Amino acid sequence: MPAIGVLTLEIFVQDSQSLKDKRHVVKGLKDRLRHRFNVAVAEIDGLDSWQRATVAAVTVSNDRIHAEQILQTVETAAADFLAGALIGSNIEWID
Repeated sequence: MPAIGVLTLEIFVQDSQSLKDKRHVVKGLKDRLRHRFNVAVAEIDGLDSWQRATVAAVTVSNDRIHAEQILQTVETAAADFLAGALIGSNIEWID
C-alpha cells in the first residue's frame, strides 16, 4: 500500500513589504525543496498576504517510514532556509 504524506509549512516573512518580497522567499523555498528532495511543492494558502504563506510538500513512497523520514528532512531544511520564518508545520497521511 503506498504512503502519501503531506507536510504543511506555515510561514511568516516579517520583513516582507510586498507580495513580490514574499513570493521571492516562497519561490526560493519551493525551488530548493523540489530539487533537493524530489517532492511536489506548492503554495496553498496566503496567496494575497504580504507576510503569510502556507506551503505544502508531498511525497509518495511504498514505505511509510521512508516517506516520514523524507518529510521530516524537508521540514528541517525548510526551517534552516527560512531562518526563523517557519512558524508551524504538520504532517498528514492520505490513505
